[in-house]
Amino acid sequence: MLPGSYRAAGLVDDTALVRAMLDVEVAWARVLGNSVSVQPWLLDPAEVEAAGNPVLPLVSGLRERVSGPVHTGLTSQDVLDTALMLLAREVVAHVSADLARVGSALAGLADEHRSSVMAGRTLTQFAVPITFGLKAARWLTGVLDALDELSALALPVQCGGAAGTLSRVAGDPVAAASTFAGYLGLVWPGLPWHTHRAPVTRLGDVLVRVCDALGVLAADVLTLGRPEIGEVSEGAVAGRGGSSTMPHKRNPVLAVLVHSAALQAPQLGAQLHLCSARAVDERPDGAWHAEWPALRSLLELAVVAASQAAELVEGLEVHAGVMARRAAEAAGELLAERGGGTDPASYLGAAESFVDVVLKRWEKR
Repeated sequence: MLPGSYRAAGLVDDTALVRAMLDVEVAWARVLGNSVSVQPWLLDPAEVEAAGNPVLPLVSGLRERVSGPVHTGLTSQDVLDTALMLLAREVVAHVSADLARVGSALAGLADEHRSSVMAGRTLTQFAVPITFGLKAARWLTGVLDALDELSALALPVQCGGAAGTLSRVAGDPVAAASTFAGYLGLVWPGLPWHTHRAPVTRLGDVLVRVCDALGVLAADVLTLGRPEIGEVSEGAVAGRGGSSTMPHKRNPVLAVLVHSAALQAPQLGAQLHLCSARAVDERPDGAWHAEWPALRSLLELAVVAASQAAELVEGLEVHAGVMARRAAEAAGELLAERGGGTDPASYLGAAESFVDVVLKRWEKR
C-alpha cells in the first residue's frame, strides 16, 4: 500500500477505471446513434485475465445490459487508452490544485524571509550567505514550471479500430472520431496513436518533473531539519511521525514520503519510455500491457505527493534565528570568497532581486 494512497481515492483505482471505460463506451454509442446509460459494475478478474485486458469483459457485460450498437468499430486499446486519458485529466486537475497550494505557501515564505540570512551550501559544505527567501523562491520556480507543463498538456482520445484505420465506421470516420473526442472533452489528434506512445510518455514526463520539483523541496527540508542543523521543522500533527521503538522521535514523515515519491517516479517514467520503444506492429504485444500499471502507479504517486507536499509546506516551521546564528558563526567561511568579514547580511548580492523576479512570476500566473 502506498502511504497516503487515500489522498488519491477514487481517481485511478479499478472502480475509477471501469467508470472511465464505461464513459468511453457511452460516448461512442452516441456516435453510433445509440443513447445509453448504465451503472458501473465490478469486473471478474478471471475474465480480465482470460481476455488479456479489461475491455472485453466490460463490453460483454455492457451488451447484456443495453440494446442497440455499442463498441462497434472500436478496439480494446481505443477504450482503455481513452479511459486512462480521462483518469489522467482528473489527476492533472488534482495535482494542479495542490501545486497551487504549494506555490501559494512558498510565495508567502519567500516574501516573509526575503532578508532571513542563512548559510548557503554547495557540495554539502558552507559556500556564501543566501536568504531562506531565495531558497523558497527556487522551490517555487520548480513548482511554477510544473504548473506550466501541466496546463500545456493536451490529452487525446484514442480512436482507430482494429489496426488504426477505423475500417468499420460507417460514414465519415474522421468526423466520427472528432465527435467522439468532443463528447469526452478530449483532443482528437488527427490519427490513432496505438503504436505512437508520445501522449503517454509526454504525460509521464510531466508527472515525473512534478515529483522532481517536490523532491528537491522535500530533500532540502530533510537536510535542514536534521537536529544538528535545525533550521526548519515539519509541522507537528498528533499521531504523525512516531517511532515503533524510540519514544523521543518525531519523524518528518511528509518530507520523507514526498522524497520517496521523487525517487520512485523516474523509474515509472522510464518504464513508459521502454514500452513506447517496443510498441511494434499496428498494436503492441505486451509493451502496451506493461504500460498500464506503470502509468496508473505514476498517476497515483503524483496525486499523493502533491497533496502531501501542500500539507508539508503549509505547516513548515522556519527557524530564522537559528539560520542567522549559524551564518554568523560560520562568517569566516561564508565570507572567504571576498576576503573575509563578519557580517553575512552584507554579502547577499542579488538575492532579494531574484526573489522579486520569482514572486512577480507567481503573481502573473
